[in-house]
Amino acid sequence: MVSDLDRRRLLKAASAAGLIGLAGCSGGPDDGSDGSDGSDGSENGSDGSDGSDDGSDGSDGSDDGSDGSDDVPATVGIVYSDGGLGDNSFNDAAQAGLLQAEEEFGIAYDESQPSDTGEFGQYQQRYASSTDPNYDLVSCIGFNQTDALAENAPQFPDQNFMLVDAVVEESNVANYLFREHEGSFLMGVLAARLTETELSAGAGATAPDSTSVGFVGGVDSPVIRRFQAGFEAGVDYAADDVDVITSYVGSYADPSGGQEQALSMYQSGADIVYHAAGATGVGVFQAAQEEGRFAFGVDQDQSISEEEFSDVILASMVKRVDTAVYQSVSNVIDGEHQGGETIALGLESNGVECVYGDEIGDEVPDDIVSEVSDARDAIIAGDIDVPETTDDDDN
Repeated sequence: MVSDLDRRRLLKAASAAGLIGLAGCSGGPDDGSDGSDGSDGSENGSDGSDGSDDGSDGSDGSDDGSDGSDDVPATVGIVYSDGGLGDNSFNDAAQAGLLQAEEEFGIAYDESQPSDTGEFGQYQQRYASSTDPNYDLVSCIGFNQTDALAENAPQFPDQNFMLVDAVVEESNVANYLFREHEGSFLMGVLAARLTETELSAGAGATAPDSTSVGFVGGVDSPVIRRFQAGFEAGVDYAADDVDVITSYVGSYADPSGGQEQALSMYQSGADIVYHAAGATGVGVFQAAQEEGRFAFGVDQDQSISEEEFSDVILASMVKRVDTAVYQSVSNVIDGEHQGGETIALGLESNGVECVYGDEIGDEVPDDIVSEVSDARDAIIAGDIDVPETTDDDDN
């Protein structure tokens, strides 16, 4: 169960988790999608990690159960967001939940990594229309699959779908939303207090004469705006005179763009840059090392999943996409698919969590730790109302 995962402390005051992302492979039910060719998923596909014991896609009726045999409690098709696997962030977190379900329940699964947004509908349809195997659940990862799923779900009323980060109001779609703004608020509190503090840890340091922090977003969208809104609100809550520099790269798979934007922020005086940009965020970490400053990770504990940058990653805002995927699979197995419902996961349910870095997180002063913990308690108690939109959204 989720509670059996390796849990880590929540900003030294509550539990949190760090999950190491796993690389994977692409495809669908019509093309040997489970990585049997090992082309980019040698670590988790060619060894039969999709449920087979020989790396095949199970279409020959082998004992992986992808033919719908009674030995397999469910067969899942998952369509990842753009940027694909290997991002050590959003998509890899989703896969972690799938792999946990495979380990605990013995499910079979196939994975698809669309090369562009125009392919989301195609892969959703492939899984929904397949009869060999028959997919008990189609997992759609990311808000950018919303339009395609809104079209496909009514066409396949008997197919169970789940969607992360958006809502499709159909009776066969279970929708999972996250309160990214709540977790990001804590990151804002942490950033604001740290930029006012003289701190040196690992390969990073704050500049005593600067009180500025940065935010790098991937694709400008309502979901990423929630990250930004919470972060800016947290900064404003904790300090009166800390500036937030904000930029959007326009992609979740552009590390060089992330690096360029972060370098500009650091060189303009930012001590810390928080990213919500998928694989683009690797560039933020590179810039932090280059400039000797700090960074915050996202989705997973990136001080672990991006270990080579652990000397500059002070903390990460963990978004438990793995929990959403795992829970949706478990519900289908139990015959309790939450179609037509929207499940919101925030601080109170540990759907979002703030985790100090594995290498240098212990260097954060205790008084700042306490302030962040107090802010978390206040949000859960309803004493702090965290905005979901930025000032720009309101104009």
